[in-house]
Amino acid sequence: MTQGQVLDIAKDGLYTIIICAAPMLLISLVVGLIVSIFQTVTSIQEQTLTFVPKVLAIFVGIMIFGSWILNNLIEFIERLWDFSYYLG
Repeated sequence: MTQGQVLDIAKDGLYTIIICAAPMLLISLVVGLIVSIFQTVTSIQEQTLTFVPKVLAIFVGIMIFGSWILNNLIEFIERLWDFSYYLG
């Protein structure tokens, strides 16, 4: 195994992590922004207020995007097992 092959595997792994985590991070960002705007408008400054909406939104996001994320992970694992993908 050459250094270039190791770097290709690492690059593919990092790309897979970013792609799989992006939907949940974006959902969390949007819900946090909405709750923050709500707190600003109503002058409620409770730090723990964002926790429950974010958890519920992430749960719904996993139900929606879970199969897509799993398919991406399975494709990555299949590429790892079929090492010839990285050889040529």
